[in-house]
Amino acid sequence: MLRFQSGIRLRELNEKMTQPRKKEKGKAVKPLPFPVYFWTVAVLAVVGLIDSIYLAISHYRVYTDIAYSSFCAISQSINCDTVSQSPYSILFDVPVPVWGIIGYTFFLLFLPLAWNKEAEKKRIWSLLFLVALIFSICSIILVLISTLEIHSHCIMCLLCHGINFMLLFYTWMTRKRFEGEEIIDELRHDISFLINKKRQTLSLFVPLTTGVVLVLLFFPVYWSFDPPTLSAYMPHGITAEGHPWVGAEHPQLEVVEFTDYQCFQCNKMHFFLRQLMAKYPDKIKLIHRHFPMDHEVNPIVKQPVHMGSGKLAMLTIYAATQNKFWQLSDILFSIARVKPEINIKELADEVGLNHENLARSIYDPKIQLMLRKDIIDGLKLGVVGTPSFVIDGKVYQGQIPPQIIKKIMN
Repeated sequence: MLRFQSGIRLRELNEKMTQPRKKEKGKAVKPLPFPVYFWTVAVLAVVGLIDSIYLAISHYRVYTDIAYSSFCAISQSINCDTVSQSPYSILFDVPVPVWGIIGYTFFLLFLPLAWNKEAEKKRIWSLLFLVALIFSICSIILVLISTLEIHSHCIMCLLCHGINFMLLFYTWMTRKRFEGEEIIDELRHDISFLINKKRQTLSLFVPLTTGVVLVLLFFPVYWSFDPPTLSAYMPHGITAEGHPWVGAEHPQLEVVEFTDYQCFQCNKMHFFLRQLMAKYPDKIKLIHRHFPMDHEVNPIVKQPVHMGSGKLAMLTIYAATQNKFWQLSDILFSIARVKPEINIKELADEVGLNHENLARSIYDPKIQLMLRKDIIDGLKLGVVGTPSFVIDGKVYQGQIPPQIIKKIMN
């Protein structure tokens, strides 16, 4: 039979076992092996580069491929295409994803210097932390723009932002684990380290800088839709119902477009058709109808979306009465999405109209009635969004099927 003299010792032992162990004073936490930190940072930067390449390709296709829609064009608030279509997707005449490619390339080219034996695991982490900090600040700015201005977010962009914050965290952690000095002192030592390795530093910095300059000077402006000049010899006029048309008088393909001047896809498809007509002038006839997605004029639009697009449509309806429809229409397609304000006098002067008459046209009951008729006719046909195309009585939403286009190209 077991006998216990007292419960005091057992209680003391139990308390000691259950209390958390205190760290010995002055004893540093042992870091993970250096390769764990290094390769984590390297993998993050590579994923960021791949993501930026995808976003750059997607940006290009949004503007050049009429049938393209990215996989993350899910809704109005989660839509990569909407972000790409925004003027905020271009910085200094270069797409933002291309700047991402340049940034991650810079990071990855200099990262191997941190593996150099002379770096002793301490160099150049403060500089890399500073670069990651710049990346993260850019991400915060872009997220704010997407939220407050574009009102839509891109999933792949959010992935890129997450990578930037993770790079910031891991470069900071590596710097703390293996350097441990004040940030200013570390930066000074990092710069001295790069100067001492001048040949290797210059071999990376000079080609990269040259590449950035070449990109700034010669990057193709593929996002600018310039329609072919409306030839004086290309037939155009007004149909018996009062709608502007251009192209072949006896066409192989007659297309009726319902569009909105603030709609990106309308812009893209309109200029695509104009270019197609320039190539096949005897085969296509384009008839323009208005369907502004503006809650002030369109009954199916319940919330403010393309505010002011109804007034833009009325300006072109007046221009049609002066035989200036296509000239003004092309200008509005080019500027309506990217300019916050439209100067009516400048528009009138550019196409040769009286600016006072043009300004008064948006209050003209006859012009308002013509716009209302376009919208009602569109609704009767089943048009619910823009662009929509009516061919042989059938409505096609968003784009014209490739098989229809191919018929006139044969």
